[in-house]
Amino acid sequence: MSMLSGGDVMNGIFDSHTHYNSPEFDGRRDELLNRMLAEGSPVCGVIHAATDEESMRFGIEYAGRYPNFYTSVGFHPEYAGSLPEDPEAALEEMLTKSDKIRAVGEVGLDYHYEGYDRDVQIKLLRMQIELADRHGLPLIFHCRDATEDFMQIMREYRPKGVVHCFSGSAETARELVEMGLYLGFGGVLTFRNSKRVKKAFAYVPEDRFLFETDCPYMAPEPHRGEVCDSYMIRYTAECGAEIKGTEAEKLITLARENAERLFGIRLI
Repeated sequence: MSMLSGGDVMNGIFDSHTHYNSPEFDGRRDELLNRMLAEGSPVCGVIHAATDEESMRFGIEYAGRYPNFYTSVGFHPEYAGSLPEDPEAALEEMLTKSDKIRAVGEVGLDYHYEGYDRDVQIKLLRMQIELADRHGLPLIFHCRDATEDFMQIMREYRPKGVVHCFSGSAETARELVEMGLYLGFGGVLTFRNSKRVKKAFAYVPEDRFLFETDCPYMAPEPHRGEVCDSYMIRYTAECGAEIKGTEAEKLITLARENAERLFGIRLI
């Protein structure tokens, strides 16, 4: 467990992108979440980013267990080749199962690996953007090695949501923010070679960023390579404070307030 290897506790942490269904948490998932989401914990809430039907069911189940666990429904682009017969109908059905579904996601484009059908990904993304709009929900976006196509779709729809694990340039950040989108920053911000991400964070306005972990992945320094959890956002906030010349606690508060506004929730 990461909590806490030195330093003061930061309260009011909201993790805007988690995958606690991942096998890395098997055997300790409930113990971790029971402690982390208890009253008085530094972590005041999390949102689960769904990727397929199984993870949607997990999110709905756990949102029913914890008052401060929120969830989403959506098909990640990596699953574009293994969708149910009618993915839109599947999402509509999932949306009836919980009033704590606060986003459509994790959706987007991923061209990192060969063999993915890009046209299918684009069609899937468009469908999910339109579904979110019909239901008045924000989106949680994923974009990897697909900036040109992704930005073209963002310009077309100008959707409401957050681009998670933002790793683009300050110029791309500026355009997304001008569209009204939020940018999610996680452990990558702390990496020594993440100069471009640091420049983007230096630019992003105070009312347009969220903190996230993408746990169990992307643990921040000094825990890089370990299994990540929501407690570790403190390190991302400390790095962000150095970049912006402010206090980490202030950034934690701003990120939480931004998440409350985007997802329509009240945490504290």
